[in-house]
Amino acid sequence: MRIGTLRGRAVLIDGERALDVGPSVRDLLPRLDSLSGLDWSDAAQFSVDELSAPVTDPRQVFAIGLNYAPHAAEAGYTVPTEPMVFTKFPSSITGPVSTVVLPPDGHTDWEVEVVAVVGRGGRDIAESAAWDALAGVTLGQDLSERLLQLAGRPAQFSLGKSFAGFAPIGPWIVTPDELDDPDDIAFSSTLDGAPLQSGRTADLIFPIPRLVAHLSAVCELFPGDLIFTGTPEGIGNRLDPPRFLLPGETLVSRAEGIGEITQRFST
Repeated sequence: MRIGTLRGRAVLIDGERALDVGPSVRDLLPRLDSLSGLDWSDAAQFSVDELSAPVTDPRQVFAIGLNYAPHAAEAGYTVPTEPMVFTKFPSSITGPVSTVVLPPDGHTDWEVEVVAVVGRGGRDIAESAAWDALAGVTLGQDLSERLLQLAGRPAQFSLGKSFAGFAPIGPWIVTPDELDDPDDIAFSSTLDGAPLQSGRTADLIFPIPRLVAHLSAVCELFPGDLIFTGTPEGIGNRLDPPRFLLPGETLVSRAEGIGEITQRFST
């Protein structure tokens, strides 16, 4: 099952057809099991650039830092022994095809990530029950303005990662049963066609079920909450010389079994 948001409404997606199933994806996610035997005769054609973020109004957005060993190494850190958690504020959420205004005098970087989407949610969720508590996965970019992120001692991550449009996700949520292996998803990104990053979620230091158990031991997870699971090596801040996003460039991110998102940048 693929779930998205089209013209402000929750839709199920089959190829280029979308079936309206309610006013809100967030309200729909806890009851996905009830969506069977639907009449698709009223489905309408759509294009991906008409879609909003699959969850436009998450109550909580979690993000995990240094969750791939090569990325931890390129950033100059040892591999963490516990998940490193920060947030991207929900006002940074945008859709799968978007134009992002770059902060003036900033150093905006890319971080492609698979994003877990909470379905039923709850507290104290066991790793063995994690996928049952999730609606599925989508694709995202954890765009990061490095000057603000790394200002001060100690540095703080969340504000520099939460400018308008800095959390593009989509194009839709894919339920786990649609994937060959929800714990091994290949994903990558390109900038104006040149390769940037690539990874597989099988290489996560803390896999998605571990993240769900870790977060839900502290915070109740609500339907529609997002978990940005981490980025692999290849960020611009650690290239030699460093390389950051420029106006006029186009960033395309892809994930196996999910799809792709496209961000263009402007001043």
